[in-house]
Amino acid sequence: MRVDHVVYAAERDGLKATAQRLAEQIGVTPVDGGIHPRFGTRNIILPLAHERYVEVVEVLDHPASDKAPFGQAVRARSEAGGGWLGWVVQVDDITEQESRLGREAVDGNRHRPDGVELRWRQLGIKGLQSDPQLPYFIEWAQGVPHPSGDAATEVTIESLQIAGDPDRVREWLGLPADSTSTVIDFTFVSPHGTPGLMAVTFDTPNGDVTI
Repeated sequence: MRVDHVVYAAERDGLKATAQRLAEQIGVTPVDGGIHPRFGTRNIILPLAHERYVEVVEVLDHPASDKAPFGQAVRARSEAGGGWLGWVVQVDDITEQESRLGREAVDGNRHRPDGVELRWRQLGIKGLQSDPQLPYFIEWAQGVPHPSGDAATEVTIESLQIAGDPDRVREWLGLPADSTSTVIDFTFVSPHGTPGLMAVTFDTPNGDVTI
């Protein structure tokens, strides 16, 4: 189990403008990700080192976005002005989380502009909706390229600042948050406030950048 990526919902000026602004702040090149037909969303990827990335995502005017929890979550965050939606941990076998949490994973896919299809299973979006400090889980299908695969950058995630309770996250994960990375620092603040991913600090060649 390791931190895979962080998710940022598009702001009011839309997906491309939001992604370009974030990319310039941390010094990486944005990559068009494609459409998630099952979720009614689309994304742009900001590849990072250490096989991690930032996913900038927006909801589409599509029936799937009204039914799929991920589409619902993206819509709600963007309508509130956009910003950090959450963090995601990668697992090798998501059936373990299905059994432990008593929930079923759902299939996801998207086609990159070059035609390559990425496939995965994810679990925990409803948990994120009810308690935004909680990450959701992803298991990438065997043989698919990781979205960070084209990264030609030294930029990494240095730390996550989360409004919430580390004990609640530990209960959800089945282990402490800092067990999901040996290089990312986790800071929990405002345990009795509104929960969620508050800020991400990136280690860049030009110094630390916090968004």
